[in-house]
Amino acid sequence: MNKVTIINSRKGIALTAAVIFFSGITFAQAQETKPSNDTVSDKQIEEVVLVGSRSGGRSKADSPVPVDVFNLKEIQQSLPQTNINQILNTIAPSFTSTIQTNADGSDHSDPAQLRGLGPDQTLILINGKRRHTSALVNVNGAPGRGTVGTDLNAIPAFALSRIEVLRDGASAQYGSDAIAGVMNLQLKRDTGKLTGQLNYGGYLTNAAKDHTGNYDGQQYQLDLNYGNKIGNKGGFYNITWSSQFRDPTRRAGTESAPIYNAYNAIEKRAAENGVNLSSYFNNIGNLKGTPGEQDFVSLIHQYSQGVGYFSSELQNKIQSANSITDLQNVLDPTKNKLDFSTAQLNALTDQELAYRGQTRKDFNMQVGQSKLNNHQLFLNVEVPVSDDWKVYTFGGYSIRDGASGGFYRRPNQARTFTGLNIDGYLPEIHTRIQDVSLSAGIKGKWDGWNVDLSNTFGQNSFDYTIENTGNTSLRFNSPDTFKAGGLQFLQNTINLDFSKSFDVFQGINVAFGAEQRHENFRINPGEEASYTAYDINGNVQTPTTPSSLKPTDFFGAALAGSSQVFSGFRAENATNKNRNSYAGYADVEFNFTNWLLVDAAVRYEDYSDFGSTFNYKLASRIKLSNDLNFRFAGSTGFRAPSIHQIYYNTTSTLFTTLPGGTAPSLVEVGTFSNDSAVAKGLGINKLKQETSKSVSTGFTYKIPALNLNITADAYFIRIDDRIVLTDQFARPTAQQIVNNPNLGPVQQEFDKAEVNAAQFFANSIDTETKGLDVVISHSYRRESFRFNNDIAINFNRTKKVGDIHASDLLKNAGLDTTYFGERSRVYLEDSVPKVKASLSHSLTWNDFSVYLRNTYYGKVYGADNVDANFDGILLPNEHQLVSDKIITDLSIGYNISKNFNLTVGTNNLFDIYPTKNVTASTNNDQFIYSRSSSQFGQNGRYVFSKLTVSF
Repeated sequence: MNKVTIINSRKGIALTAAVIFFSGITFAQAQETKPSNDTVSDKQIEEVVLVGSRSGGRSKADSPVPVDVFNLKEIQQSLPQTNINQILNTIAPSFTSTIQTNADGSDHSDPAQLRGLGPDQTLILINGKRRHTSALVNVNGAPGRGTVGTDLNAIPAFALSRIEVLRDGASAQYGSDAIAGVMNLQLKRDTGKLTGQLNYGGYLTNAAKDHTGNYDGQQYQLDLNYGNKIGNKGGFYNITWSSQFRDPTRRAGTESAPIYNAYNAIEKRAAENGVNLSSYFNNIGNLKGTPGEQDFVSLIHQYSQGVGYFSSELQNKIQSANSITDLQNVLDPTKNKLDFSTAQLNALTDQELAYRGQTRKDFNMQVGQSKLNNHQLFLNVEVPVSDDWKVYTFGGYSIRDGASGGFYRRPNQARTFTGLNIDGYLPEIHTRIQDVSLSAGIKGKWDGWNVDLSNTFGQNSFDYTIENTGNTSLRFNSPDTFKAGGLQFLQNTINLDFSKSFDVFQGINVAFGAEQRHENFRINPGEEASYTAYDINGNVQTPTTPSSLKPTDFFGAALAGSSQVFSGFRAENATNKNRNSYAGYADVEFNFTNWLLVDAAVRYEDYSDFGSTFNYKLASRIKLSNDLNFRFAGSTGFRAPSIHQIYYNTTSTLFTTLPGGTAPSLVEVGTFSNDSAVAKGLGINKLKQETSKSVSTGFTYKIPALNLNITADAYFIRIDDRIVLTDQFARPTAQQIVNNPNLGPVQQEFDKAEVNAAQFFANSIDTETKGLDVVISHSYRRESFRFNNDIAINFNRTKKVGDIHASDLLKNAGLDTTYFGERSRVYLEDSVPKVKASLSHSLTWNDFSVYLRNTYYGKVYGADNVDANFDGILLPNEHQLVSDKIITDLSIGYNISKNFNLTVGTNNLFDIYPTKNVTASTNNDQFIYSRSSSQFGQNGRYVFSKLTVSF
C-alpha cells in the first residue's frame, strides 16, 4: 500500500493516507489512525488528487493529467450557491450549467456540461463508484438537447468534503461517458461533530417589481451533518440531511398578443346571465340547419348588445347574421380583416380586459426558475472487520417536487375550452423526482494486493402530474389534473479491482479489474385522458373518425385532445428494456526515474445491445525541475448510446419552427425510437457508440517564494458518430410524396401517431473540440491573516466537421439539413460560452472573512432563427446574440463564537441580465431573455444570509 503525505495548505495539517485502488479510481482514507473529533481524516486535500491515476494520490502538480480539486467544506460557507450544479458553474470555468425555464422536466433538473461537450459525456463518480444517470431525456430547447445527464442536484452538496474534476478523456480507465472527463464526489468522513447550515435568500432585482415588489424567488435551505466513530479501529458513520424550499421567479414581459375576440366578449355577457354558450353544442357543425341553430343565433344577437364597445357597424353585422356560418364570418378575425386587424384585436382585448377588471399581466407565463421542494438523506459508513479488511457502504435517497408553468392558454385559442375556463388558464407541469442509491463492498489486502469488491445500485424516476389544465376534446367532462406517466432508470454495477506496487525502477504500479453493469429503462404511460382525443360521444378518436364527430369551438376549429401543455406518455409508448455490459481493464504506471512517469491503460467493454469497444490511454509527466512539470496524454474513448436514447418515444407539444416556417408555433412533435416504422421509413440507422480521440498537453509551475502555482493545459477532442436529437421532420406533403414515393408510408405513420412532426436520436455528425485551461493560484499567510487569489480561464470551441450522416432518402428529399439542422448546430457550437473566466479573492483576518469573485461569461447565441442585425427581417442562419457579461459575487462572514458563523452576501451584485431578445423571439413579449441559451440565468441579483453552526 502506497503512502503519501496529504498537506492541508490552509491549516498546515499533515496526515498519512493509505490509498486503495478500485473501480477505475483511487480512494484515499486515513491510515490506521482513527477519525477523531477534529475530523483529521477528512481535512482539505487540495494538493492531492485521486482521479486520473491508479498509482495512488499525488499532488496536482505531479499528476500526468489536469485535475481541479474543490474543497466544499471550506468554501461552502462563503458561497451564495447551494447545490452542486450552481456551485461548479461559478467556480469551475470549464463547467457550465444554468437553471432552465419552460423546458418541461428540464426545469427541475439542470443539464450540466464540461469543456463544452454534452451532459452525457462526463462520467460522475461518488467515492470512486459510478453514479447512475437521470431518467430524464432532455428533448426540449435547452443546451444539452438530446442527452441524458447525471442529476447532480439529487446529491446534497453539504454531504461532500470535496469535488475532483479530471479534465481529460478517460474512457480507457473508467468506461463509457468519460470523453470530456470525470468528476469524483467525495463524501464527508467527519466524526464526533454536528454541523449545520441555515440558508435564506432571494432575488432582489428591479425585474421582479411588477410582480412582487422587487423581491421574489425566495429560497430556504437547512443542512445537517453528523458523524461518529464505530469501534476503535477507525470505523465511522457520517450522515447528512438537507431540505430546500425554492419559490419561483417571474421574468416574463407583459403579454402583447390579442387575448379576447368578439365571440369571447359575447360569451362573457351570456355567462353573467347564467347562460353557457358552449353547452349548446358538442360540435358547432351539428347545430347548423337545425332548430337549435336559431336558438343559438338568437342568443348571440341578444348578448352581443351588452358589449358596449362594439362599433355600430359590427353590431349591425351581428344582428344581420341569421346562421352560424354568417356569425363565424362576422366574428372570425381571419375572415373579416376589415373589422379585425391586429391593432383592432388588441384594442378589443384592452377594452374587454377593462370590462373584466383584468390587465395583460394576468395572462403572463411563468418564466424564470421553477418552484422546488427538495429533501435528501445521505450516508457514508466504513467498518473494519480485521486489521487488513474493511466493509463499507454509502448512498442516499432524495425526493424533489417541482412545479413550472407552460404556455398560457388564452381564451381566443381553440386549445382553450372556454365553457370551463372563460378567462383561459396557465397549465402547470408538476414533477416528482425520486432518486435512490446504495453502494456496498469490502476492501483490503490479500497476499500483497489491494482488493476491492463492490456492488453499486442506483435508480432515478421522473413522474409527471399536469395540473390546472384540461383535455379540451372532453369539454365539460374534462378533469383539471392528469397523471401523465413518467420515466424510470435503474443501474446496478459490480466491480472487482486489484492493484499492487512493485519495487522496480522508481516504482511500478499494476492495476486490473472487471466490471458488470445492468441497466433498465422504463416508460410508464399516463391515464388515458392525458394522451387521448375524444369525439363528441366520449369515444376515442381514431384516424377514421369523421370530422362531424370531432368537437370544435365556435369557429369550427377542432378541440385538441390530451392534457394541455404536456401530453401524457401513451399506452403504446410503454417501454421496459434491459441491457448488460461486461468490461475488463488493465492499468500500469511506470516511475522510470524521479523525473519520468508513464501511465498506460487499456479497456475492453461489450454491450448486449450494440456490440463491443476497445480503448487505450497513454499519459506521461516529465519533471523538468522540482517546480516545473510537463505533461502529456493521448487516448481513445467512447460513449455508449444511453438505453434511454435507444428506446425513448413520446409525443410533446413544442414551441418550434418547422422546416419551411417563418416563426415558431405550437406543434405536436413525436419522438420516435430508432426501431420505429417512421425511423425505418426515413432510413435512420440503429444507434451505435460514439467514439473519440483526445490529446492534451500542458505544464505545471510553482514559485514557492511567492506561493504561486500555475497550470496550463491545451486539449483536442475528436468525436465520431456523435448522437444528436434531430430537428423536427414535418409531415410529408403531397408534393414531396409525388417527388419521392418512399415518403408515402412515412406520411401514414405520422397520421397514425397524430403528430405534425417527428424527431429521432441518430449518429448524425462528427465534431472537434479545441480548448485551453489556465489556472493560477496564489496564497499569503501570516498568523491570523490569510489571503488567497485564484485566476482560472477556459477557452473552448466545438464545431461540426465533415458531412452530415444522413441516409440517401433524406438527402434526395432535401431533408439532410433537418437531420442536423441550424438549431441543432447552435445548441452544439454556440450555446455554451467559448470563453469563461473567474478571478476570486478570499481574505480571512481573525474572525472576519471576505470573499469576492468576478466571473466572465463569453458571448453565446440563441437557437431561434432571427435576424441578429435587429432590423426585423427573418433571415436563416442568423441568431440572437447574447453578449458577454461579468458577474460579481461578494460575501462577508463573521465568527460570532467558536460554534457560530454568520455570512451575508450576494450573487450578481450589480444585477446583470443577459441581452434582451429581439421581438421575433419573445413569443409576444413573454421571453424577454433567451430561454434556449443563457450563460448565467435570467433571475438577477440574489442576496443571502447563512448561519453555520458546529458542535
